[in-house]
Amino acid sequence: MTKAELINTISGKTGIDKNDVSLTVESFFTVVKDSMAEGNDIFIRGFGSFINKKKARKIGRNITKNTAIVIDEHYAPKFKPSPEFVDLIKSSTKVKAAKAAK
Repeated sequence: MTKAELINTISGKTGIDKNDVSLTVESFFTVVKDSMAEGNDIFIRGFGSFINKKKARKIGRNITKNTAIVIDEHYAPKFKPSPEFVDLIKSSTKVKAAKAAK
């Protein structure tokens, strides 16, 4: 699902104007990105958590030059779904049917 499809779906289910939904969705994404960039994690009960995960320093390879490079310690964004969300997906027959059709 694309962002435009998400906006259309929310607008259709709530009856709220698409422009208002678009502004709300964009604002949500901006708040999540800005908050995480400041080092804050976001916890949404029943949905999941957006967290900054620490990645250790490691040795990588540049395969085009066949050389080793050092990748410094850094943080990367990660989403961890809540147990309720995981159970919903695991028990969904529509997800199983969609994956079987591919």
